[in-house]
Amino acid sequence: MKTNKLSIGILFISLLVAGPLLAQNDVKEQLVVPLSDPGKPGTLRVNLINGSINVVGYNGKDVVIDIAASGVNRRNKRDDDDRPSNGMKRISTGNPFDVSAREKSNTVSVEANSVNQTVDLTIKVPQQFSLRIGTVNHGEISVENVSGELEVNNVNGAIELNNIAGSAIANTVNGAVKATFKSVNTDAPMAFSTLNGNVDVTFPASAKANVKLKSDRGDIFTDFDIDVDKSASKVNRTSQNGMYRVAIDDWVQGKINGGGREIMMKNMNGNIYIRKAK
Repeated sequence: MKTNKLSIGILFISLLVAGPLLAQNDVKEQLVVPLSDPGKPGTLRVNLINGSINVVGYNGKDVVIDIAASGVNRRNKRDDDDRPSNGMKRISTGNPFDVSAREKSNTVSVEANSVNQTVDLTIKVPQQFSLRIGTVNHGEISVENVSGELEVNNVNGAIELNNIAGSAIANTVNGAVKATFKSVNTDAPMAFSTLNGNVDVTFPASAKANVKLKSDRGDIFTDFDIDVDKSASKVNRTSQNGMYRVAIDDWVQGKINGGGREIMMKNMNGNIYIRKAK
């Protein structure tokens, strides 16, 4: 039996570049990761601290990772970092970065040491691929032409999913969430949320769903004929230490094309758009 060494091994790239040189020219490298079982669906897992993630589905068999490391060091520096300290001066050690990729049973896990530096990843995957990806600072996440179960998380940046199929859970804090589906998995629930930004999702005209929608400081728009449940709002009454509180749960709930699995959309500052594909 032929054994693919990459199924149990690690592809690793580590660059150490002097600070001044890196500041002038961003470092760009590429990793090519063969799959254990080409032609079958796979999974990509990526988590960054600083940087963007761009995933594109293509007709190839490998996972191709293009890495761009910015010359900006994200470490917080005190104003007196470069001043003499008791007659001594700090010697810069540069801004090294490392990115590693591990493949096992068609699951590709990518790790980047991006705590003090921005590392942007552009990753090509076969079109039938599920994603578990996220970033925190200094970047956005985009996914295009991928079919599978997508879990996408950001904190300080937008999320855009374009021409996707299957199901998606997309959450960020500061940024818009936008998704365009060419087809949906009717057996999987979905969720889209942000605190600051619009939630804008386009579904095929034939999509069936039970929608649960809430925008605290915004409006909800749709060109679907949604059968809204007028009795969905609930009044919650609580008491504690002689104090009484009444709150109205103002979720909008309804059915699209007779209903299906739940799709939740929620934001605090922004609008919600549910669009029908033309």
